Amino acid sequence: MTIRTILVDDEKLAIQGLQLRLEPFEDVEIIETCQNGREAIRAIKTLKPDLVFLDIQMPGFDGFSVVQGVMEIEPPLFVFVTAFQEHAIRAFEANAVNYLMKPVDEDKLADTIERVRIRLAEKKSSEEAEKLKSVLSEVAPEAVEELAGDEAEAASRFERLINIKDRGQIFRVEVDTIEHIEAAGDYMCIYTGDNSLILRETMKDLERRLDPRKFQRVHRSTIVNLDQVRQVKPHTNGECFLVLDSGAEVKVSRSYRDVVARFVH
Repeated sequence: MTIRTILVDDEKLAIQGLQLRLEPFEDVEIIETCQNGREAIRAIKTLKPDLVFLDIQMPGFDGFSVVQGVMEIEPPLFVFVTAFQEHAIRAFEANAVNYLMKPVDEDKLADTIERVRIRLAEKKSSEEAEKLKSVLSEVAPEAVEELAGDEAEAASRFERLINIKDRGQIFRVEVDTIEHIEAAGDYMCIYTGDNSLILRETMKDLERRLDPRKFQRVHRSTIVNLDQVRQVKPHTNGECFLVLDSGAEVKVSRSYRDVVARFVH
């Protein structure tokens, strides 16, 4: 699949440098370059790219204004490229695939392109599934009902209550109230915002019992309930912190950054 791409930066040298760094990626096709926000909005609406590398600080319309300016169409994926770290939080809030600092590091760029490939593949799969459902609803409505039933059955496979024996007592914990889980060897620390309990079980086994649409690993030893996340706070080296309903902060390691991109919209 070709990734149709637009580059936006008010500095010609920055665009040229990014073009050179993108050359090794054979599936990336640069279809347009723009040097200000107004040009970018017109190009995005006209050409409908898959991906836009977008500078944040530009005269007139800045990068965030560009994102806002194309919201009435189905927007492309955005990667912000900037020299200013303080814009990171707004980049996450704008659902950027990634946030690259100038000068762009080649390894981080490669990681970003891989994330873009994954996001586009997921989007295509979702669109194909919706098209199939639409066709089925016309020619075989009973099949759509059966499919909906299968989805409900799949959701029911996951736990709604977990029994935890802790300090000589058995606690019945509603899964939806779990805020985050931290591993300590073969023990799990279950946090519910106002309480913490110890469960003797491995991280791998516990993950199988939880609905992955809600519970995602954000660190080698941490699972978070995504419904409990209220804020993203960028940190150094591509890491960030999730601020939960209780005020607790959980670190997202760099290797799990895609989790943030999935649910911050």
